[in-house]
Parts: sequence; C-alpha cells; structure tokens
Amino acid sequence: MFQGIPASRGIGIGSICVIAEHELKYDNAKIEDVAAEQKRFQDAIDKFKVETTEMAEDIRKRIGPKEAEILEGHLVMISDPSMSGEMNKMIAAGQCAEASVEAVCDMFIGMFSKMDDDMMRQRASDIADVKVSLLKILLGIEDVDISKVAPGTILVAKDLTPSMTSQIHKENVAGIITEMGGKTSHSAILARALEIPAVLSVPDITTLVKDKDTAIVDGTEGNVYINPEGDVLSSYIIKREEFIKKQAELKNFLGKETVTADGTNLELFCNIGTPKDAKKAVECDGEGIGLFRSEFLFMDNNHLPSEEEQFAAYKEAAEVLGGKAVIIRTLDIGGDKDIPYLNMKKEENPFLGYRAVRYCLGNRDTYKVQLRAIIRASAFGKVKIMVPLVTCVDEIRAVKALVSDIKKDLDAEGIAYDKNIEVGCMIETASASLIADLLAKESDFFSIGTNDLTQYTMSVDRGNADVAYLYSTFQPSVLRSIKHIIECGRAAGIPVGMCGEAAADPLMIPLLISFGLTEFSVNPVLVLTARCIISKWSKAEADELTEKVMNLDTEKEIVDLLKKEAKE
Repeated sequence: MFQGIPASRGIGIGSICVIAEHELKYDNAKIEDVAAEQKRFQDAIDKFKVETTEMAEDIRKRIGPKEAEILEGHLVMISDPSMSGEMNKMIAAGQCAEASVEAVCDMFIGMFSKMDDDMMRQRASDIADVKVSLLKILLGIEDVDISKVAPGTILVAKDLTPSMTSQIHKENVAGIITEMGGKTSHSAILARALEIPAVLSVPDITTLVKDKDTAIVDGTEGNVYINPEGDVLSSYIIKREEFIKKQAELKNFLGKETVTADGTNLELFCNIGTPKDAKKAVECDGEGIGLFRSEFLFMDNNHLPSEEEQFAAYKEAAEVLGGKAVIIRTLDIGGDKDIPYLNMKKEENPFLGYRAVRYCLGNRDTYKVQLRAIIRASAFGKVKIMVPLVTCVDEIRAVKALVSDIKKDLDAEGIAYDKNIEVGCMIETASASLIADLLAKESDFFSIGTNDLTQYTMSVDRGNADVAYLYSTFQPSVLRSIKHIIECGRAAGIPVGMCGEAAADPLMIPLLISFGLTEFSVNPVLVLTARCIISKWSKAEADELTEKVMNLDTEKEIVDLLKKEAKE
C-alpha cells in the first residue's frame, strides 16, 4: 500500500495508464535574428491562447464556469506585461524564446512557492503549467490525448496539470494518482468537480507502476493499492458501493437548513477568493460568505487597486449573495504573501513581522481606500469587515476609528452605506486567544482562523516538513484555545464563526457544536458534507464526546477517539 494526500473523495478501481513526462531540451545559443525569434515567441503565445481558450470553453460546458476560470487564469497570466514583457526583453537581449520563458516563469514560481498559504503556492503550480505548455509549443511536442483513454482507467502522472485535466472525460477515468499536489491544487479542484477519486503526492509513483497494473485509489483515506490481493479488492468493491450510496444521500441536504440532530440551527458559510467565487458559493448552497480573502484583488494586479476597482468587486459579491452575509477580510499580506509592487522590505522572520493589520495601520492611506470601498459596498448587501492577525485591543480600536472617520466622510458626500456595518476580529494568534474576553468587548463578531491559530499556538512553521507532525488542530492546546475563544464570544453576546480548514473536518464538527460555534465557513464543495455531518450530532451527544476528548493528553489519543466515534 502507498500513502498520499486524499484530494478527492471516493473509491476508484481500474487499470493504470502512466502519463510520461517529456524532456524539454533546447539549444540555448545566442539569438542572431531577434525579430524572427520574437515572432516565433509571439506565434507560440497566440497558439497557447487559442488552445487554452478552447479547453476553458470545453470545461465550461462539461464541468462548470468555476472550473473553467482556472484555465482562464492562465490566459490572464500570459497576457500580463510583467510576464510576457519580461520574456520579450530577454529575447531582445539575445536569449532564445525557450530560455526566456523558462527564466521568467521560474522567477515567479520561486516567489509564489515560498509562500505558506496553499492558495498562494497554487499560483506557482499555475505558472509551471503555463511554462510547460509554452515550451511544448515552442519545441513542437504533442501531449498524449487523455480524452481517448479506455473506461476504467487510473491516470498516474508526476503532476496532473489543469491543461491535462481539462481533457478528462469522467466516464472513462476511475481515479487519479500523482507525485505532486495537495488538497487545494487545481488538479484536486478539477478532480472533485468531476467526482473522480484522487490521491496526490504519492512519492515516486510514476516509477513504481506500469501500464495495465490494477490499482485501487482511496481518495477518502489517501491510500493506493497496486495489484491488490483478492480479499483487499473485494473489500474495496463493497466500500465503493457504500460511498456511492452516501454521496447520493447528500443531495437530500440541498436547500435544507443547517440544523443539528436536536434542532439547533447553525449557519454554514463559504470561503472565497474572488467575486466570481461567490457564484460558486450560491451554487453549492452556502448560506453566506464567511471569508472573502480580499488580498487576491491586490495579488492579481500589477498595481494597487483603486477604490472603484475594489468597490466593484465587493459590490458584485454582495449582490450575488442577495442579502446574505459577506464577511470581507481586509488586506492580509506579509508573512508568506508578497506583493512586488508594494516593495515590502524583507524580514528575517516575516510571520512575526510587518503583516496583515500591522501593515495596514502603518499604511493608512492604502487601508482607508480599502475600507471606503468595503463600506460603500455595504449599501448592496449584508457586508461585514473582518480584521486579520489582531493581537491587542489597540489594533481593533484603531480600525474602528478609521471606519468611524470614513462614515463621516461618506455622510458628508451623500454616499449610501450600511450605518450599522459590523467590524469583527479574526482570532488566529495566541495573544488574541488569551485576551478574547477583552477583544469581544470591541468586536461585533469573531471568526477563528485555525490555520494560523494552530501555527502560532504550537510554534510550528507549517511549511517545515521536519516539524509538520506537531501541526494539528487536534493538539490539546489548540482545542483548549478554540473552546476559550468561543466561550468568550458567547459570554459577550457576539456570534463566533470559524473559517479555517477545521470547520469542515468531520472529526472536529462535534467538538465545535459542543463548544458553541454558531457559524461554520468551508470550501463551497464541502457545504453539503458539513451539513450532513452536523445533522447527525445532537448537543448532548457532542457534549458527551467532548468531555472525553478534553480529558485526553495527546493529539493521537484525541484523533483515535474521534475516529472511533465518527458519524459519516
């Protein structure tokens, strides 16, 4: 058995087809005819755009608009002057087109791959896909036609890129195994959209298997079996039928309220990065937006977005949600998120440095532009402001003072907005947890960011493989912190939500019900799964389990008990 990252749930059983990688070799001799080389480069760009547009349109028809946006993002990248312009400059200096493409793409890949945020690192994967596609066009290399594989095929590749995944027909592909990628990678997103079981980041899998081998892909647990014994195969055939039955049952939760087994109503929101994602949240039956990552508006630009640009984006999301909550996190940069045009200084320890609200309060002109845009958008829906990385009361008070000043300016200008727009804290540091009672007096709501809360509580760099074993939300210290934050919020009479990965974890959900969490914010594709799990737990059952959990000493003991008691 091989172990990888479970990226798309389900059981796939079939025959392996290994997608071999091409060697992208070229002669890097100095170019004499620059004009001819620039034309060759532009022809490759034009061909890339035509092929990518066709693939995006095909995905739009077969899968959906959200998934098509992944490839449309590739078109935006290659059209960005900061990318194609730099390539042309290198060609003008005598570099061949291939070397120029590789050098510029590698520069951007290096920048994004160092970031800790999964969605930021995915940009590196996108650029790598663009690089490989352009190099293949320049070198005249044709890919294997994945669309023509036989029914029951298990695709095995080093990395299944969006351009490869776009060729998949779900009726023919039973599973996907790769050596690279994670749960937020685009190959994972497309696999989930196609409902194809996938296990990613299985070390050296392309060299350990061959065409026609039989494979089992357990996309729920992350297990892969090659040429399994008869009893293993029989047991997984049964598991596959059980999974299919459960997935069919999830459709019963479409259009239903999010309610516990004993009738307590909760809210099930979605996490998004762009206004277009808001449409996906509605399609997936989300009840609001619990986290709009506004930094994507800044990172997808080569300039500081104006008030009008930001206003249009926030307004679009608010209108799509039609009066349901839209919680916008203000600019969360620094740490692992660098925006070149802001010229932020390099820091030895950026995660403890000038980031998020610290940067914003140090650059108030930029921050006021964003706050004005958000407040103006509140005239078109139930928009709320969320402040990231708060560590002391002074910070939330300073933001509220800016909001108050902006309201006065808007009143003087006769511009409409929600007079009662709420301002809340994202609780994601050990300091914020310890003074949650004080912050609750200054906040209209809390939202717990479990990714950073776990990192800071455990003093663990979640990007460091050597200490990754400590990075778990089920560590006793992290659970105690979450419980304390929720208790402080409830005591102050403010709603408490969670927008980290843990909010959708079936093992965590009963604990959150017991602690008193009122709002769960998850990836749109997990809405029905989370609603189903919530419906299976009563408060009394959750309390009983939680009491046992909180008396255990180690993360392993806690996870073992939760798995034993899980209701899926």
